[in-house]
Amino acid sequence: MSVLMRDEAQARAQFLDVQRYTIDLDLTAGEETFDSRTVIQFTALAAGDTFVEVKPATLRSISLDGHALDPADLDENRFPLTALTAGPHELRIDAAMRYSRTGEGMHRFTDPTDNETYVYTQLFLEDVQRVFAAFDQPDLKSVFALTVTAPEGWTVLGNSIAEHTGDGRWTLAPTPPLSTYLVAVAAGPFHSITTEHAGLPFGIHCRRSLAPHLDADADEILDITRACFDRFQEKFDEPYPFDSYDQAFVPEFNAGAMENPGLVTFRDEFIYRSAVTDTERQTRGMVIAHEMAHMWFGDLVTLAWWDDIWLNESFAEYMGYQTLAEATRFTDTWVDFGVARKGWGYDADQRPSTHPVAPDPTAVPDTASAMLNFDGISYAKGASALRQLVAWLGEKDFLAGINTHFARHKFGNATLADFIDNLASATDRDVHAWADQWLRTTGVDTLTPHIGESDTTWSLTVDHHGTRPHRITVGTYDHAIDTQSGPDRLVLRDRFDIGIPQDSDDTPQAGNGTTTRPGPRPALVVLNDNDLTYAKIRLDPDSWTTLQAGLSGIPDALTRAVVWNAARDMVRDGELAPTTYLEAARTHLPHETDLALLQGVLAFADTQVAARYTTPEDRPAALATLTALTRDLIRRTEDGTRPGLRLTAVRHFIDAATQPDTIHGWLTEGTVPGGPELDPELRWRILTRLAVLGATEEQTIAAELEADPSATGQEGAARCRAALPTPEAKAAAWHAMFTDDTLSNYLFTATAQGFWQPEQTDLVAAYVPRYYPDATALAVRRGPAIADAAGRYAFPAYAIDADSLHLGDQALTDQALIPTLRRKLTDQIDDLRRALTVRNAH
Repeated sequence: MSVLMRDEAQARAQFLDVQRYTIDLDLTAGEETFDSRTVIQFTALAAGDTFVEVKPATLRSISLDGHALDPADLDENRFPLTALTAGPHELRIDAAMRYSRTGEGMHRFTDPTDNETYVYTQLFLEDVQRVFAAFDQPDLKSVFALTVTAPEGWTVLGNSIAEHTGDGRWTLAPTPPLSTYLVAVAAGPFHSITTEHAGLPFGIHCRRSLAPHLDADADEILDITRACFDRFQEKFDEPYPFDSYDQAFVPEFNAGAMENPGLVTFRDEFIYRSAVTDTERQTRGMVIAHEMAHMWFGDLVTLAWWDDIWLNESFAEYMGYQTLAEATRFTDTWVDFGVARKGWGYDADQRPSTHPVAPDPTAVPDTASAMLNFDGISYAKGASALRQLVAWLGEKDFLAGINTHFARHKFGNATLADFIDNLASATDRDVHAWADQWLRTTGVDTLTPHIGESDTTWSLTVDHHGTRPHRITVGTYDHAIDTQSGPDRLVLRDRFDIGIPQDSDDTPQAGNGTTTRPGPRPALVVLNDNDLTYAKIRLDPDSWTTLQAGLSGIPDALTRAVVWNAARDMVRDGELAPTTYLEAARTHLPHETDLALLQGVLAFADTQVAARYTTPEDRPAALATLTALTRDLIRRTEDGTRPGLRLTAVRHFIDAATQPDTIHGWLTEGTVPGGPELDPELRWRILTRLAVLGATEEQTIAAELEADPSATGQEGAARCRAALPTPEAKAAAWHAMFTDDTLSNYLFTATAQGFWQPEQTDLVAAYVPRYYPDATALAVRRGPAIADAAGRYAFPAYAIDADSLHLGDQALTDQALIPTLRRKLTDQIDDLRRALTVRNAH
């Protein structure tokens, strides 16, 4: 398929004005294809040539202004429109389009629980061509009017209010001007809960087999939706710009969610079949808020080209966390961001593939390169940068600039330059200089404190490795002196703000970039104490000594997140031994009360420290540390008052098990002693670990699947079968992933997750050199979504040695790599190199 070049898009945007799409979709044509008929009304602003994109299974007919054109002229995904005269035109296209099994275009899914079928569209970034013909670029906005024919008993959802007119026909109200990638349709025998809020119809929808689980959480989902909607209406001068607000939880969705105007689609794992922690509920709430923010920033005002994707995602990421904290019971969202989300940005920003938050337009020359920038930089780093901007500008001026941006560009397109100009109009500060320093540069700054002391004062000098200015809060802490607080408790002495580089705003100053404070030196000094900037933080030696005994005694969870992130970065940079990190977790996590912190630290300790940064010889000791830690947490939560902490501990106890007896007993009894009872998620988790340990077999997996034949059960069985430590199991899993080509995106991912295990490196060693050519060929055959999964989940992440690194480096020279897979491999190989460096350092 030909990718769209930026230069082509700019030329076409100057040549065409698109007024209206009239689209008729027939979803009753069979299991493999659906019918798509499109009428496009557009104006050529001058005489000339252009093209329309469509990727059909069969192009039946195409006509321009009533004159038939030859379908054979279709060249890959482009149909040429030549010798256009200046003025209005009408293009008609009739095609059969193929359903997808990979989450791209029109995805079709049959629920194994009840055999009901559902379809939904995912048209980002250029997959509208899989559903209907279009001038497919974000700055050719148009009105869309859709009709859909669906099987009887189905509900059809779209960007606007849908009316069932009988005989399976549904008519959707014409939309305001939208970009092509934002058009959405979802259809099937949905279970729906509808209500009205602020004079608009609201709805939440899922497949029927999940109905009891949606019903159980409907109040929470709708309460968060209403609260965030009302808060955005208060923040933004522009009213909500669409006629309805539906949220559809759909199967086998590749992303977390998609901001289709009026019809947000979510992965239906957010409809919880099993017990979850409050932090996981908070994450769902954040995604709801994130996607709602897009209704204004992304949908009402849309990027002109994909180099500005960060404008969409960074804004929604920041607003998602901030608005959820302001409007709902989840008031500590920034702790979760700090300990779990921010590291995604730090890691991406230290790889060879790093890029500026706002890349130069020439760095995004086509749609294929644009796809590569949906990463931790565009989301987590961008949101961190906006958080620093708000701290510097003040929220009042920030929102004033945002509202100017909406007013000037509503239902149109805007660029980074527009955004910065609109922010600058609301403040006297030099926003353009800030943008150059924060948005046009790469890498992570590092801030290291140096402490001096005298008889009556102490001083702070910050060594700044990097180029960005920062405004940070410094927190100082002393040991508690009251006996009730305990010997290792810390109390806040003071917080004060400084600029980096330290400047005349920082008082009192010694005149040499040093901040002087009264009193003896604190026991602990924490830079960036409220986590308002984006930088790696280091600790002075005396502060680290204090933390070894007192980390869990820091009173504020956000400060603890900053400290744990500092330790995480030091491990990754080879400055802190992995065993020291595990010892700190063993000492302090049993006393941790914040769920997000517990989950974030345990996840890093398990998936990175024990699995990758620790040598195979030292892994049993690392797992023993995690087992002791989680067993301690389980004991401390026996009173039932902290179910989220207990559930987190149980999950990680299972994952760290080196002997099968205890978890096999839980599976047999159907419960953890003292709770929780085993729900499907925990049962499949235990069975996966037993498979890794060679303590289960196919008969047991098949019996569990018979008891839980759901889509999640199918994925659990695939994961377990791939994890079995036999040559036959590994060969079957490899064939399913890299030869068979029938696995859906989710079943491919589950199989890949089971295949590679740290305990099985010798068993699968022969597959390491096979991975690169097989993944390259798979990506060419099955496209970007499966390529992403192959690079993300099927990579031999535990083959950490010089030979594997050499194989990876050689693979990157293969010109057959499609861009999505090349980017994933570049990142994975750099992570492999880092893991090997960490191992060698200790």
